[in-house]
Amino acid sequence: MNNQKQLTRSDQRMHSNHGWLSSHHSFSFGGHTDPERMGFGPLRVVNDDIIAPGGAFPSHPHRDMEIISLVLDGQLEHKDSLGNGRVLKAGDIQYMSAGTGVVHSEFNPSADEAVHLMQIWIEPQEKGLPPRYADQAIIGSTDNAWHRLLSPDGDGQSMAIRQDAELRTVRLTAGQSIDYSTSRSGRGLWIFIIEGQVSVAGEHLLPGDSLAIAAPDPLTLAQSGSEPAKVLLFDLPLDAKPTA
Repeated sequence: MNNQKQLTRSDQRMHSNHGWLSSHHSFSFGGHTDPERMGFGPLRVVNDDIIAPGGAFPSHPHRDMEIISLVLDGQLEHKDSLGNGRVLKAGDIQYMSAGTGVVHSEFNPSADEAVHLMQIWIEPQEKGLPPRYADQAIIGSTDNAWHRLLSPDGDGQSMAIRQDAELRTVRLTAGQSIDYSTSRSGRGLWIFIIEGQVSVAGEHLLPGDSLAIAAPDPLTLAQSGSEPAKVLLFDLPLDAKPTA
């Protein structure tokens, strides 16, 4: 990102289609590389995945990465080398800190329903730590209010991650708006639209669109269009460098 603001439209995202998996990448991933979209601070991957019925990521390893899955529709079954195994449902959030190494698989257990999820990778502050796992229902059901999903301290029922990063979500109903400001210097915001339409920082965002803002002023996000809007907002340190 070469300026203070970067808009990525849904159709500008890189796309992988493996038959059983359709994945849109907001940042460079796998065989897709965009020098202007290599990440944002410690945020390295945001994949918008649809897994066909019976489709699966077979067992594969990860190391030194914070991996978060948000299940939007359908079900996702998870198994890993730490002994965890369960079926995540729409509205669940899963966190896995790969640390020194973990092997896991993910698959759609349904024979007739696709699963839609967001998979997010964040670099940790420190490498070489023991792996760990957690999952829970996404907290907060109040419209037009921020709900903190990820944080470095796990405060307020959020899930604690190994990075000075936060993830919040909000559902804005018709005609509503909400403010957000970050109180610390050296931060940036990355905003993603799941559903509906939102106006923010002079841009009109649609589903799949994202907006990265470095050193932001206080922002107002305003719902627009005919449907409620669901938004993800990451508050991130832009100079984050993981230690060995």
